[in-house]
Amino acid sequence: MSSPTGPANGLPVRMPRPRQPGRHRRPEPLAVPEGSPALVLAVPGTPSAAMRSLAEEVVSIARSELPGLDARIAYVDGDDSEFPALGHVLARGAEERTARYEQARAAGNDVKEPDGPVGVVVPLLAGPDNALLRRIRQAVMESRIAAELTDVLGPHPLLAEALHVRLSEAGLARADRARLFTVATAADGIVLAAVGGDEAVQAAGITGMLLAARLAVPVMAAALDEEGSISAVAEELRAAGSQQLALAPYLIGPELDEGLLEAAAKEADCATAEPLGAYPAIGKLVLAKYTTALGIAQPQPQGTPVR
Repeated sequence: MSSPTGPANGLPVRMPRPRQPGRHRRPEPLAVPEGSPALVLAVPGTPSAAMRSLAEEVVSIARSELPGLDARIAYVDGDDSEFPALGHVLARGAEERTARYEQARAAGNDVKEPDGPVGVVVPLLAGPDNALLRRIRQAVMESRIAAELTDVLGPHPLLAEALHVRLSEAGLARADRARLFTVATAADGIVLAAVGGDEAVQAAGITGMLLAARLAVPVMAAALDEEGSISAVAEELRAAGSQQLALAPYLIGPELDEGLLEAAAKEADCATAEPLGAYPAIGKLVLAKYTTALGIAQPQPQGTPVR
């Protein structure tokens, strides 16, 4: 028999177990530390409304993953009005940080004078493009604002996932091998198209190996911006036995010159998928570059099942 204060003598006492972390436990939400620099997304290509929409969606994904994130968009070829250039965005960030510090001091708060980078610049590029990266680096240097420049987003398994999704959306690949779903137009060879010369092709080839494992078909990388590269790879795939090829752009979109993709598909005589665009993995990888640069502990970005 139990007393009002607990079980009677001699009866076992049930003690509450401490909550243990586990694979099914929802992780504690992360928040950006106070005073952290801004994430500055450096968007290549000729500015347009479509480019801005894509960049805003990528930034929105990053913000949803890290509450409190100060994320800004800068354009490599910006005009500082509707499409602000990188130097302009960094300068504005420095002015705002100084103003917050002076306002806090004027209010009598004992605050530390801000130091460290004003922004962490993340290029919106799937793979290396030395010409574009030089321009971004030069813009950072000319701004005379303390900023850190990260590497490009790939190679990464999440980019292989995104390529798979874009191919399946175009009817050029099975959406899910486990379901044995057949597609009449599914390609038996993939030309992975990159921009940025040999280094870009080599980096795309790493992601291409991951894509080949997902699709169980050969994948070979080629350069969109090198004459004859696409057709040579297409011929090599056909010589190896592939009959129905598909072109998969290893590109997010803004860095792609108008008409280049269509010309390449015609050159290879095959259908093409859409660029990666604002696939959710792109926003997660942008954020991962930012948090890694600052040493912020963050779970590795996870993919989503391909349906």
